[in-house]
Amino acid sequence: AGSPWVILSRNFTEHCVHGWDNLPRRLLMYFANAAYSMESYFQTVICSSSDFRNTTVNGDLRYFVWDDPPGLEPRILDETHLGNMVNSSAAFARRFAEDAPVLKKVDDELLNRSSAQLDPGVWCRNLGEKQGGGDVKACSKWGDINVVRPGRAGERLRRFISEIIHIRGCTVAAVS
Repeated sequence: AGSPWVILSRNFTEHCVHGWDNLPRRLLMYFANAAYSMESYFQTVICSSSDFRNTTVNGDLRYFVWDDPPGLEPRILDETHLGNMVNSSAAFARRFAEDAPVLKKVDDELLNRSSAQLDPGVWCRNLGEKQGGGDVKACSKWGDINVVRPGRAGERLRRFISEIIHIRGCTVAAVS
């Protein structure tokens, strides 16, 4: 079994839906009646396909802390875990208590946003400008919303994934 948290390429997803062989459909029917199918279906299809098996990257991208010995769920993260979480290069973290103070710290210090906002992109032209005695927290001047450019965390994630790909010796599937 593997992680149920996966990032799938468009080509691989199309292979699962329109599969040029019958394997994805046969496995789907099998895993429909299996416990924890999300931890096995995509992993089995990709590792069984000669077109995709060398495109896998085995990196969880999640930060979590287990008890010793591990239980069924990871430990609940709090402010004592923030430094290790940030330095881990993980894109995601779990498990948090609802309304935990560490979530406000993540919003304020890492994402530079309030808990009620989306993470602002380069399309927000005036974020952080001084206005009326304080920093602008909301986006009142819109730029091109179609511009997608990574911020610091996105660049850190890109480096992390590139390093995993390099270490693993993966190839990238051709885009059709």
